[in-house]
Amino acid sequence: MKTCIICFSDSGAMLAMMLKHLMDGAEVHSTEKYASKYGFISHVSPHSDMESLFHSYDALIFISACGIAVRLIAPFVKDKTKDPAVIVMDDRGRFVIPVLSGHIGGANALAERISDLMGSVPVITTATDGAGRFSCDAWAAQHGCAISSMKTAKDISAAILTEDIPISSEFELPDVLPNGLIASDEGELGIYIGIRKNTPYKSTLRLVPRIVTLGIGCRRDMPADAIMDAVRRTFAEHNIDIKSISSLASVDVKKDEKGLLECAEELGAAPVFYPASELEALEGDYEESEFVKKTVGTGNVCERAAAMTGGDLIIRKTACDGVTVAAAVQSWRIEF
Repeated sequence: MKTCIICFSDSGAMLAMMLKHLMDGAEVHSTEKYASKYGFISHVSPHSDMESLFHSYDALIFISACGIAVRLIAPFVKDKTKDPAVIVMDDRGRFVIPVLSGHIGGANALAERISDLMGSVPVITTATDGAGRFSCDAWAAQHGCAISSMKTAKDISAAILTEDIPISSEFELPDVLPNGLIASDEGELGIYIGIRKNTPYKSTLRLVPRIVTLGIGCRRDMPADAIMDAVRRTFAEHNIDIKSISSLASVDVKKDEKGLLECAEELGAAPVFYPASELEALEGDYEESEFVKKTVGTGNVCERAAAMTGGDLIIRKTACDGVTVAAAVQSWRIEF
């Protein structure tokens, strides 16, 4: 988590120095007065540079009054799925208060960590945490899962305060579930964990583990929309959510393909390109093409690229108008 500590006073600067030492990699920003006095603190104007800070870091830690932090970030707050975690700490280090993105952004968890490091009191105000009930969006963020619908997540968070919510999964559920959950595939409102687009409840919140490697082969200069169309069609045929894709893999001669890189960006997937010799050396039963082997050096790009991560192939080579698609899934388990 890329973290920025922002302070405005002598006591705040000294606390920032201590926190920076305890949090490896954190950066400190302050006004010119304290930047000059403490040397290592970066000199910025929190007022004029706040937009840049807000969009450049995963977490902002203000050592200040809450009102100062709120006024500074207010113009830039847009979306709870994208806003950074924002935390306020008083300049005596007594209290640590998450004020933005407590669950998905990880502010609550970061506040707990800072409190452990500094001996402070975390002030957690989100309802599910205060009631000791399961928080679906916080759990999803902590375990690398995509959320199918923020509206349904909000409905779950409201309902779970007063009733137990059914949960089911294509993965084995632990015997002991968090407060607020019961194992069942029946109900009006419930949670399903898995890569498949199953909806066992009338209103289903799907938490989708990002554990699928997408393997792609394509003709030269294939546009991104054609690649995305092939991916969507193929995943839909297998009832697999494209939100489960964590990486896009192909042969290294394709590493400069604009369409592939744009596709990876749209999917939020890390692009990975392997030398043809490594793909060809991978053991397994793959559908081979002599033409493809003569062209790029291996007889099957999509399946071999998907399987390079060591996962199990769940989509075999599927051809769609100049694009070949395959997918492999990593082993994963549910932990609460």
